[in-house]
Amino acid sequence: MIDPDVLKTASACRHYAMCKIDYLGTGLCPAAGPRPFASFYPQGRMDIVKALGAIVLGVDGEACALGAGAVPVTRGLIEIADACNLCGSCDKQCYFVTGLRPLKVMEALKEFVEEHRRSGREALEVEPDAALQGLREIVGEDFASNDPAHLAAYASDLCPIAEPGAPRCVVLPRTREEIAAIVRYCHDKDLPYVVRGNGASTMGFALGPGRIVIDTNRMKGLSIDRERWTAAVEPGVSAFELQREAAGLGLRANVAEPAALVCANLMCSGIFSLFGASYGTCASNCVNAEFVGPDGEVFDLNQAEARNLFGFRKEIVPMPAVCTRAWVKLHPMTEGEVGLLVPLESFDEALALAEDLNRRQVGFGIGILGTEYTAAFLGSTPALAERLRHVFPEILGIKYMVLVLADRHGAETVRKLAGDRVIGPRLFRALFLGSPNLASADVASILAEAGSSGPLYETLCRPEMRPLVEAVLDPSPRTLARAVPDDLRAFFEGLYERPEMTDPVWLNMFRILSARMGRDRPFVACIVYAPLDRRDVINGMLSRFKEVADKHGVANGYGFVMPFDLGKRVLLEYDYYFDPADPAQVDNIRRALFEIAGYITETSAQTPGVVWIRHLVFQGFSRMEHFLYI
Repeated sequence: MIDPDVLKTASACRHYAMCKIDYLGTGLCPAAGPRPFASFYPQGRMDIVKALGAIVLGVDGEACALGAGAVPVTRGLIEIADACNLCGSCDKQCYFVTGLRPLKVMEALKEFVEEHRRSGREALEVEPDAALQGLREIVGEDFASNDPAHLAAYASDLCPIAEPGAPRCVVLPRTREEIAAIVRYCHDKDLPYVVRGNGASTMGFALGPGRIVIDTNRMKGLSIDRERWTAAVEPGVSAFELQREAAGLGLRANVAEPAALVCANLMCSGIFSLFGASYGTCASNCVNAEFVGPDGEVFDLNQAEARNLFGFRKEIVPMPAVCTRAWVKLHPMTEGEVGLLVPLESFDEALALAEDLNRRQVGFGIGILGTEYTAAFLGSTPALAERLRHVFPEILGIKYMVLVLADRHGAETVRKLAGDRVIGPRLFRALFLGSPNLASADVASILAEAGSSGPLYETLCRPEMRPLVEAVLDPSPRTLARAVPDDLRAFFEGLYERPEMTDPVWLNMFRILSARMGRDRPFVACIVYAPLDRRDVINGMLSRFKEVADKHGVANGYGFVMPFDLGKRVLLEYDYYFDPADPAQVDNIRRALFEIAGYITETSAQTPGVVWIRHLVFQGFSRMEHFLYI
């Protein structure tokens, strides 16, 4: 039987799919090379072990599966366990973003299979049904499966509303032609299907109980046209992979979370990031895209007779087609790019500064961060992040930060507008690497003794204070690594010797810290577009988000705000946190989300320019002028 502590770790997987990209230079999990089913990645094995926790031995000594997610010991399960070589890369990757140590889960899975072997029992043979046989004729026997072990890795996500459940089978196409053949086959046989990127949804979009799951992870085609500043990406290419290739050529893409697959992200939300302040969103990021329609026909957006995916309807719509390739815009990087943070006490003051900067077209990335985001990004461990959540507002007086990514000319403008209240690259690096010392009483007392009638952050930002601040914080990779477990300290020291790991521009391009937002507990983001000049609407929505969450006993907090469209609009995020293993918390957040959905829908109907991100699902290629202005 599997140890309860191991099951607890397995059940805590955040499904961010960060173990599917090599974002720390540790290498990808070698188990997933030849057959990249989700089950071969650490995330998939976490789900499998969670399901194995529902297995007991029957009276005849055979394994009996209990519950919707449970799996028997099959040939697939044995193959998955044997493929893991316990290299430990998953421990480094997962601890960096979530604080979890999944290696013990991988060890437990291997021991579970070894115990089954020692018992002399045979593995269960899973017979293919007619649907699976038809799919294997399209993609080959190795790339379609109905083995319960594989299906368990596709059976759930962190959505508190959607019901989990294993799909009927999973198929991994390699080409556009294979996707078209799969769609035609499903159409002809009346087989329901869902298309899956990396499965990091919190709204259940990638789940398909009893359906065919089309996993696009094998479609890794990526080519960059340097002369035209574009990249052609197939649906298995992640944001991190695209950004890495573009950056090597001095270019940048507007992409979302690093493990999100670019095509899936375009379909689902149109991609939004702080770069949207200058690069826009939805169709603004695309040159063209290619699709397979519901009946298997292939079309692209430049065809005169193609389906109109640029339009927008303010309603929840079904998936119109499967995106098989997208040609996305790339943008040139410039010399001397820096990230600056302007700390402020007032949200309205932060909003005014962000609006002013965006209207002046200062900076290629702008966002207003709260203490929740700032603490999560800087804190290398959950405990340290929790301390920083109190340090910033209660000791330093920082409740919000306006983050500006700009070239040297833009940085000069920011400094002129904000004066000495700017955290530049050197101070940011000191705060990051010295974060374990930041919460100490010494820092507060030294800043207070330096003398200032305002909040301590004003003293912190004064240039003449820099030597003293650095002496107190002792910023270095060794200082930062002091916060992590002993066996990971050498790895963290080496990691933070790399200058990009404390560079706000690089960190926002690759967004490897974003997944830390759900480190303590998973969260569902309430995301809304709104007119920036309607302060009453923006503040009213933020207040209502908090009021509804508090009413239903849901932990909550401000996320971020991004200005865009030359200061006419903002995208705002407010986050609801919950423990998926606690039925009471799941029930609470369900009730809160249903209530807040009604509120957003009503507000959207009454106020021009207010658009719920849920209405953009499967309309991500629409023109932002359509959903913001019409």
